[in-house]
Amino acid sequence: MKRQIVAVGAALLVLVGCAGNTTSGGPKSPAVSSPSGDSGPTVETTSRSVSGPWRAWTASLSSREAHGSCGSTAHQVVCATNSGGFVGRSRADGRITWTVPAGDHGKSAGLVVDAADERAVTAVAGRLRAANLRTGAQAWAHQLRTGRTYLALGAADGIVYALDTPDPFTGTAALDAVRASDGTPLWHRTVAWSTGEPLAAFRGRVYTADGTRVTARDARTGDTVATSPTGVECPHLVTGGHYLVCTGSPFSAGDTFPPMRRLDPATLRPLPTPRNTIDKPVRGVISDDGVLVLYEAGAEDTSAGNWFAYDLENDRKLWSTYATEADAAVAGGRFVTFTPGNDRTARGRVLTIDLHAGPHGTGTAAPRMSAAYSQTRGGEHPVFVAPGGDTGHVVVMARTHGSLRSLPLP
Repeated sequence: MKRQIVAVGAALLVLVGCAGNTTSGGPKSPAVSSPSGDSGPTVETTSRSVSGPWRAWTASLSSREAHGSCGSTAHQVVCATNSGGFVGRSRADGRITWTVPAGDHGKSAGLVVDAADERAVTAVAGRLRAANLRTGAQAWAHQLRTGRTYLALGAADGIVYALDTPDPFTGTAALDAVRASDGTPLWHRTVAWSTGEPLAAFRGRVYTADGTRVTARDARTGDTVATSPTGVECPHLVTGGHYLVCTGSPFSAGDTFPPMRRLDPATLRPLPTPRNTIDKPVRGVISDDGVLVLYEAGAEDTSAGNWFAYDLENDRKLWSTYATEADAAVAGGRFVTFTPGNDRTARGRVLTIDLHAGPHGTGTAAPRMSAAYSQTRGGEHPVFVAPGGDTGHVVVMARTHGSLRSLPLP
Protein backbone atom coordinates (compact mmCIF):
# COMPACT_ATOMS: atom_id res chain seq x y z
CA MET A 1 0.00 0.00 0.00
CA LYS A 2 1.30 3.40 -0.89
CA ARG A 3 1.68 5.68 2.11
CA GLN A 4 0.83 9.35 1.68
CA ILE A 5 1.11 12.20 4.18
CA VAL A 6 -1.19 15.19 3.97
CA ALA A 7 -0.61 18.27 6.18
CA VAL A 8 -3.55 19.86 8.10
CA GLY A 9 -2.38 22.97 9.98
CA ALA A 10 1.20 23.41 11.42
CA ALA A 11 1.43 20.22 13.47
CA LEU A 12 -1.31 17.98 11.98
CA LEU A 13 -0.26 15.03 9.58
CA VAL A 14 -2.86 12.73 7.95
CA LEU A 15 -1.97 9.43 6.27
CA VAL A 16 -4.76 8.28 3.95
CA GLY A 17 -6.11 4.94 2.80
CA CYS A 18 -7.70 2.45 5.26
CA ALA A 19 -11.17 1.18 6.06
CA GLY A 20 -13.32 2.68 8.76
CA ASN A 21 -15.94 1.32 11.12
CA THR A 22 -19.50 2.10 10.06
CA THR A 23 -22.85 0.38 10.41
CA SER A 24 -25.63 0.15 7.89
CA GLY A 25 -29.00 1.83 7.83
CA GLY A 26 -31.01 4.41 5.93
CA PRO A 27 -29.83 8.01 5.43
CA LYS A 28 -30.99 10.40 8.10
CA SER A 29 -30.05 13.90 9.22
CA PRO A 30 -26.83 14.09 11.29
CA ALA A 31 -27.06 13.33 14.98
CA VAL A 32 -25.38 15.33 17.72
CA SER A 33 -23.43 13.20 20.18
CA SER A 34 -20.48 13.66 22.47
CA PRO A 35 -18.19 11.23 24.27
CA SER A 36 -18.21 10.86 28.00
CA GLY A 37 -15.38 12.13 30.17
CA ASP A 38 -14.44 8.76 31.65
CA SER A 39 -11.08 7.20 30.86
CA GLY A 40 -10.64 3.71 29.47
CA PRO A 41 -11.08 1.80 26.23
CA THR A 42 -14.90 1.93 26.18
CA VAL A 43 -16.40 1.79 22.70
CA GLU A 44 -19.74 3.46 21.99
CA THR A 45 -21.48 2.99 18.64
CA THR A 46 -24.65 4.19 16.99
CA SER A 47 -26.68 2.04 14.59
CA ARG A 48 -28.18 5.12 12.94
CA SER A 49 -25.16 6.01 10.83
CA VAL A 50 -25.12 4.95 7.19
CA SER A 51 -22.41 3.31 5.17
CA GLY A 52 -21.50 4.14 1.61
CA PRO A 53 -19.35 6.61 -0.32
CA TRP A 54 -18.53 10.16 0.67
CA ARG A 55 -21.57 12.43 0.65
CA ALA A 56 -22.37 16.02 1.55
CA TRP A 57 -23.45 16.45 5.18
CA THR A 58 -23.25 18.71 8.22
CA ALA A 59 -22.67 17.49 11.79
CA SER A 60 -22.48 19.34 15.09
CA LEU A 61 -19.38 18.89 17.24
CA SER A 62 -19.28 18.59 21.01
CA SER A 63 -17.28 21.31 22.76
CA ARG A 64 -14.54 18.76 23.47
CA GLU A 65 -14.20 17.97 19.76
CA ALA A 66 -14.33 21.64 18.76
CA HIS A 67 -11.41 22.34 21.11
CA GLY A 68 -9.48 19.35 19.77
CA SER A 69 -8.50 18.37 16.22
CA CYS A 70 -10.07 16.44 13.35
CA GLY A 71 -8.50 14.38 10.60
CA SER A 72 -9.62 11.84 8.03
CA THR A 73 -8.80 8.74 6.09
CA ALA A 74 -10.45 8.01 2.76
CA HIS A 75 -13.08 6.06 4.72
CA GLN A 76 -13.96 8.00 7.86
CA VAL A 77 -13.53 11.23 9.81
CA VAL A 78 -11.79 11.06 13.19
CA CYS A 79 -11.76 13.80 15.82
CA ALA A 80 -9.57 13.95 18.93
CA THR A 81 -11.10 15.64 21.94
CA ASN A 82 -9.31 18.05 24.25
CA SER A 83 -9.48 15.38 26.97
CA GLY A 84 -7.46 12.86 24.92
CA GLY A 85 -10.40 10.84 23.58
CA PHE A 86 -11.51 10.03 20.03
CA VAL A 87 -14.71 10.20 17.99
CA GLY A 88 -15.13 8.31 14.71
CA ARG A 89 -17.68 9.55 12.17
CA SER A 90 -19.24 8.08 9.04
CA ARG A 91 -18.04 9.50 5.73
CA ALA A 92 -21.59 9.07 4.40
CA ASP A 93 -23.54 11.19 6.89
CA GLY A 94 -21.18 12.47 9.61
CA ARG A 95 -22.87 10.51 12.40
CA ILE A 96 -20.80 9.10 15.24
CA THR A 97 -19.87 5.44 14.71
CA TRP A 98 -17.58 4.97 17.71
CA THR A 99 -15.99 6.85 20.60
CA VAL A 100 -13.01 6.26 22.86
CA PRO A 101 -13.48 8.44 25.98
CA ALA A 102 -10.64 9.88 28.07
CA GLY A 103 -10.36 12.21 31.03
CA ASP A 104 -7.04 14.03 30.65
CA HIS A 105 -6.79 17.81 31.03
CA GLY A 106 -4.33 20.18 29.36
CA LYS A 107 -3.23 21.52 26.00
CA SER A 108 -3.78 19.22 23.02
CA ALA A 109 -0.85 18.48 20.69
CA GLY A 110 -3.24 17.78 17.82
CA LEU A 111 -3.97 14.55 15.97
CA VAL A 112 -2.18 12.08 13.70
CA VAL A 113 -4.35 9.76 11.60
CA ASP A 114 -2.18 6.89 10.37
CA ALA A 115 -4.42 4.88 8.05
CA ALA A 116 -1.70 2.47 6.93
CA ASP A 117 -1.24 1.31 10.53
CA GLU A 118 -4.95 1.73 11.42
CA ARG A 119 -4.23 4.18 14.23
CA ALA A 120 -5.33 7.64 15.31
CA VAL A 121 -3.01 9.21 17.87
CA THR A 122 -3.45 12.30 20.02
CA ALA A 123 -1.72 13.80 23.04
CA VAL A 124 -3.12 15.84 25.90
CA ALA A 125 -0.82 17.01 28.68
CA GLY A 126 1.94 14.37 28.91
CA ARG A 127 0.05 11.33 27.62
CA LEU A 128 -0.08 9.85 24.13
CA ARG A 129 -3.23 7.86 23.32
CA ALA A 130 -4.05 5.78 20.25
CA ALA A 131 -7.31 4.42 18.87
CA ASN A 132 -7.72 1.47 16.52
CA LEU A 133 -9.37 2.86 13.39
CA ARG A 134 -10.83 -0.48 12.38
CA THR A 135 -12.38 -1.51 15.73
CA GLY A 136 -12.93 1.90 17.34
CA ALA A 137 -11.25 0.79 20.59
CA GLN A 138 -8.32 2.24 22.51
CA ALA A 139 -5.11 0.69 21.17
CA TRP A 140 -2.52 1.94 23.68
CA ALA A 141 -1.38 4.82 25.89
CA HIS A 142 2.12 6.17 26.57
CA GLN A 143 3.11 8.54 29.39
CA LEU A 144 5.79 11.23 28.83
CA ARG A 145 8.69 10.68 31.22
CA THR A 146 9.72 14.29 31.70
CA GLY A 147 6.50 15.47 33.34
CA ARG A 148 6.11 18.15 30.66
CA THR A 149 3.46 18.46 27.92
CA TYR A 150 3.44 17.14 24.36
CA LEU A 151 3.07 19.95 21.79
CA ALA A 152 3.64 18.41 18.33
CA LEU A 153 3.02 15.06 16.67
CA GLY A 154 4.09 13.37 13.45
CA ALA A 155 3.97 9.89 11.92
CA ALA A 156 5.46 7.91 9.05
CA ASP A 157 6.36 4.32 8.22
CA GLY A 158 4.81 2.78 11.33
CA ILE A 159 6.38 5.20 13.83
CA VAL A 160 4.69 8.00 15.80
CA TYR A 161 6.84 10.96 16.91
CA ALA A 162 6.02 13.41 19.70
CA LEU A 163 7.78 16.57 20.93
CA ASP A 164 7.29 18.03 24.38
CA THR A 165 7.52 21.59 25.72
CA PRO A 166 11.02 23.08 25.24
CA ASP A 167 12.96 23.78 28.39
CA PRO A 168 12.82 27.58 28.96
CA PHE A 169 16.51 27.75 29.89
CA THR A 170 18.12 25.43 27.33
CA GLY A 171 15.58 25.52 24.46
CA THR A 172 15.76 21.73 24.22
CA ALA A 173 12.80 19.35 24.07
CA ALA A 174 12.27 15.61 24.33
CA LEU A 175 11.55 13.76 21.08
CA ASP A 176 9.89 10.38 21.62
CA ALA A 177 9.47 7.71 18.96
CA VAL A 178 6.96 4.91 19.57
CA ARG A 179 5.66 2.08 17.41
CA ALA A 180 2.29 3.00 15.93
CA SER A 181 0.79 -0.48 16.23
CA ASP A 182 1.24 -1.00 19.98
CA GLY A 183 2.91 2.11 21.47
CA THR A 184 6.22 0.36 22.22
CA PRO A 185 8.89 3.02 22.96
CA LEU A 186 11.62 2.91 20.31
CA TRP A 187 13.93 5.76 21.31
CA HIS A 188 14.07 9.05 23.23
CA ARG A 189 16.30 12.01 22.32
CA THR A 190 16.90 15.54 23.59
CA VAL A 191 16.63 17.90 20.62
CA ALA A 192 16.80 21.63 19.87
CA TRP A 193 13.28 22.68 18.87
CA SER A 194 11.29 25.90 18.65
CA THR A 195 7.60 25.82 19.62
CA GLY A 196 5.39 26.20 16.56
CA GLU A 197 7.82 24.55 14.16
CA PRO A 198 6.53 21.42 12.38
CA LEU A 199 7.62 17.86 13.05
CA ALA A 200 8.23 16.27 9.65
CA ALA A 201 8.84 12.60 8.90
CA PHE A 202 9.32 10.81 5.57
CA ARG A 203 11.65 8.38 3.77
CA GLY A 204 13.13 6.93 6.95
CA ARG A 205 14.00 10.25 8.59
CA VAL A 206 12.43 12.66 11.08
CA TYR A 207 13.15 16.41 10.92
CA THR A 208 13.07 19.09 13.63
CA ALA A 209 13.77 22.83 13.48
CA ASP A 210 14.87 25.24 16.22
CA GLY A 211 14.24 28.55 14.42
CA THR A 212 17.81 28.63 13.11
CA ARG A 213 18.78 25.21 11.82
CA VAL A 214 17.13 21.96 10.73
CA THR A 215 18.22 18.54 11.99
CA ALA A 216 17.53 15.13 10.42
CA ARG A 217 17.51 11.91 12.45
CA ASP A 218 17.38 8.28 11.48
CA ALA A 219 13.84 7.01 12.06
CA ARG A 220 15.03 3.66 13.44
CA THR A 221 17.65 4.88 15.90
CA GLY A 222 17.11 8.61 16.51
CA ASP A 223 20.75 9.27 15.63
CA THR A 224 21.54 12.59 13.91
CA VAL A 225 22.36 12.07 10.22
CA ALA A 226 22.39 15.66 8.88
CA THR A 227 22.21 19.30 10.01
CA SER A 228 21.59 22.33 7.82
CA PRO A 229 24.70 24.50 7.23
CA THR A 230 25.43 27.33 9.64
CA GLY A 231 25.14 29.97 6.92
CA VAL A 232 21.63 28.90 5.85
CA GLU A 233 19.02 30.76 7.92
CA CYS A 234 15.87 28.81 8.72
CA PRO A 235 13.58 30.88 10.98
CA HIS A 236 10.57 28.79 9.88
CA LEU A 237 10.27 25.40 8.20
CA VAL A 238 7.48 24.63 5.69
CA THR A 239 7.06 20.97 4.80
CA GLY A 240 4.81 18.75 2.72
CA GLY A 241 5.22 15.63 0.59
CA HIS A 242 8.97 15.01 0.73
CA TYR A 243 9.97 18.70 0.61
CA LEU A 244 11.57 21.03 3.15
CA VAL A 245 11.58 24.81 2.62
CA CYS A 246 12.99 27.49 4.93
CA THR A 247 11.24 30.87 5.03
CA GLY A 248 11.23 33.93 7.25
CA SER A 249 9.48 33.65 10.58
CA PRO A 250 5.71 34.38 10.69
CA PHE A 251 6.34 35.87 14.15
CA SER A 252 8.92 38.41 12.96
CA ALA A 253 8.13 42.11 13.35
CA GLY A 254 10.87 43.17 10.95
CA ASP A 255 10.67 44.52 7.40
CA THR A 256 13.22 42.21 5.77
CA PHE A 257 13.35 38.43 5.64
CA PRO A 258 16.05 35.89 4.79
CA PRO A 259 15.99 34.19 1.37
CA MET A 260 13.54 31.35 0.91
CA ARG A 261 15.59 28.15 0.65
CA ARG A 262 14.61 24.65 -0.35
CA LEU A 263 16.70 22.04 1.49
CA ASP A 264 17.93 18.71 0.17
CA PRO A 265 16.24 16.16 2.52
CA ALA A 266 19.34 13.93 2.44
CA THR A 267 22.06 16.50 3.19
CA LEU A 268 19.99 19.53 4.34
CA ARG A 269 22.09 21.68 2.01
CA PRO A 270 20.30 24.48 0.12
CA LEU A 271 18.92 23.84 -3.37
CA PRO A 272 17.92 26.46 -5.99
CA THR A 273 14.79 28.26 -4.78
CA PRO A 274 12.56 30.56 -6.85
CA ARG A 275 12.28 33.76 -4.84
CA ASN A 276 13.47 36.02 -2.05
CA THR A 277 10.27 37.37 -0.50
CA ILE A 278 9.83 41.07 0.29
CA ASP A 279 6.63 40.44 2.27
CA LYS A 280 6.09 38.53 5.48
CA PRO A 281 5.85 34.73 5.03
CA VAL A 282 3.07 33.41 7.24
CA ARG A 283 2.07 29.88 6.25
CA GLY A 284 2.42 27.46 3.37
CA VAL A 285 1.43 24.09 1.95
CA ILE A 286 3.39 21.86 -0.44
CA SER A 287 1.89 19.32 -2.84
CA ASP A 288 3.36 15.87 -3.46
CA ASP A 289 4.67 17.02 -6.86
CA GLY A 290 6.51 20.01 -5.40
CA VAL A 291 4.23 23.03 -5.71
CA LEU A 292 4.67 25.33 -2.72
CA VAL A 293 1.82 27.79 -2.08
CA LEU A 294 2.95 30.40 0.46
CA TYR A 295 0.85 33.11 2.06
CA GLU A 296 2.79 36.37 2.39
CA ALA A 297 1.21 39.21 4.38
CA GLY A 298 1.57 42.78 3.07
CA ALA A 299 4.56 44.66 4.44
CA GLU A 300 2.49 47.67 5.52
CA ASP A 301 -0.96 46.13 5.99
CA THR A 302 -0.60 42.60 7.41
CA SER A 303 -4.39 42.01 7.39
CA ALA A 304 -4.14 41.05 3.72
CA GLY A 305 -1.57 39.72 1.31
CA ASN A 306 -1.15 37.15 -1.45
CA TRP A 307 -0.85 33.42 -1.97
CA PHE A 308 2.25 32.80 -4.12
CA ALA A 309 2.73 29.46 -5.89
CA TYR A 310 6.22 28.16 -6.72
CA ASP A 311 7.31 25.11 -8.71
CA LEU A 312 10.10 23.79 -6.50
CA GLU A 313 11.26 21.13 -8.97
CA ASN A 314 11.70 23.59 -11.84
CA ASP A 315 12.74 26.61 -9.76
CA ARG A 316 10.10 29.10 -10.91
CA LYS A 317 7.14 31.13 -9.73
CA LEU A 318 3.78 29.93 -11.07
CA TRP A 319 1.09 32.42 -9.99
CA SER A 320 -0.24 34.62 -7.20
CA THR A 321 -3.67 35.68 -5.95
CA TYR A 322 -4.94 38.23 -3.43
CA ALA A 323 -6.11 36.90 -0.05
CA THR A 324 -6.75 37.61 3.57
CA GLU A 325 -5.05 35.09 5.84
CA ALA A 326 -6.93 31.80 5.92
CA ASP A 327 -6.41 28.08 6.27
CA ALA A 328 -5.36 26.12 3.18
CA ALA A 329 -4.88 22.56 1.97
CA VAL A 330 -4.05 20.56 -1.14
CA ALA A 331 -6.67 18.09 -2.39
CA GLY A 332 -7.46 16.52 -5.74
CA GLY A 333 -4.55 18.30 -7.44
CA ARG A 334 -5.92 21.70 -6.43
CA PHE A 335 -5.08 24.39 -3.89
CA VAL A 336 -7.97 24.75 -1.43
CA THR A 337 -8.61 27.87 0.66
CA PHE A 338 -11.36 30.30 1.61
CA THR A 339 -12.36 33.38 -0.39
CA PRO A 340 -11.03 36.69 1.03
CA GLY A 341 -12.87 37.83 4.13
CA ASN A 342 -13.25 41.36 2.79
CA ASP A 343 -14.75 40.29 -0.56
CA ARG A 344 -18.41 41.25 -0.16
CA THR A 345 -19.50 39.51 -3.36
CA ALA A 346 -17.81 36.15 -2.78
CA ARG A 347 -16.83 35.77 0.88
CA GLY A 348 -17.79 32.74 2.93
CA ARG A 349 -16.95 30.22 0.22
CA VAL A 350 -14.47 27.43 -0.33
CA LEU A 351 -12.20 28.29 -3.27
CA THR A 352 -10.12 25.81 -5.27
CA ILE A 353 -7.39 26.71 -7.77
CA ASP A 354 -5.48 24.40 -10.09
CA LEU A 355 -1.99 24.11 -8.63
CA HIS A 356 -0.21 24.69 -11.93
CA ALA A 357 -2.63 26.85 -13.93
CA GLY A 358 -3.48 29.21 -11.07
CA PRO A 359 -6.35 31.74 -10.91
CA HIS A 360 -6.27 32.33 -14.69
CA GLY A 361 -6.75 28.67 -15.59
CA THR A 362 -9.53 27.77 -18.02
CA GLY A 363 -11.78 24.78 -18.64
CA THR A 364 -11.26 22.01 -16.08
CA ALA A 365 -8.30 24.01 -14.68
CA ALA A 366 -10.42 27.10 -13.96
CA PRO A 367 -10.92 28.30 -10.33
CA ARG A 368 -14.11 27.04 -8.69
CA MET A 369 -16.09 28.12 -5.60
CA SER A 370 -18.61 26.46 -3.32
CA ALA A 371 -21.90 28.01 -2.31
CA ALA A 372 -21.58 30.51 0.56
CA TYR A 373 -22.29 29.48 4.14
CA SER A 374 -21.62 31.32 7.36
CA GLN A 375 -19.19 28.95 9.06
CA THR A 376 -16.46 29.47 6.49
CA ARG A 377 -16.01 33.04 7.75
CA GLY A 378 -13.02 34.05 9.83
CA GLY A 379 -14.95 34.42 13.09
CA GLU A 380 -15.69 30.69 13.02
CA HIS A 381 -11.94 29.88 12.81
CA PRO A 382 -12.53 27.26 10.08
CA VAL A 383 -9.89 24.74 9.02
CA PHE A 384 -9.79 22.09 6.32
CA VAL A 385 -9.77 18.34 6.78
CA ALA A 386 -8.66 16.73 3.50
CA PRO A 387 -9.64 13.04 3.22
CA GLY A 388 -7.16 12.46 0.41
CA GLY A 389 -7.43 9.56 -1.97
CA ASP A 390 -10.10 9.86 -4.66
CA THR A 391 -13.00 10.94 -2.45
CA GLY A 392 -13.73 14.19 -4.30
CA HIS A 393 -14.74 15.79 -1.00
CA VAL A 394 -13.28 18.17 1.56
CA VAL A 395 -14.42 18.71 5.16
CA VAL A 396 -14.55 22.12 6.86
CA MET A 397 -14.20 22.19 10.65
CA ALA A 398 -15.60 25.33 12.33
CA ARG A 399 -14.54 25.92 15.93
CA THR A 400 -16.62 28.85 17.25
CA HIS A 401 -19.92 27.07 16.67
CA GLY A 402 -18.46 23.57 16.49
CA SER A 403 -19.38 21.76 13.32
CA LEU A 404 -18.08 19.62 10.47
CA ARG A 405 -19.33 20.13 6.92
CA SER A 406 -18.52 17.68 4.15
CA LEU A 407 -18.88 19.09 0.67
CA PRO A 408 -17.88 18.05 -2.84
CA LEU A 409 -14.53 19.58 -3.74
CA PRO A 410 -15.40 22.64 -5.89
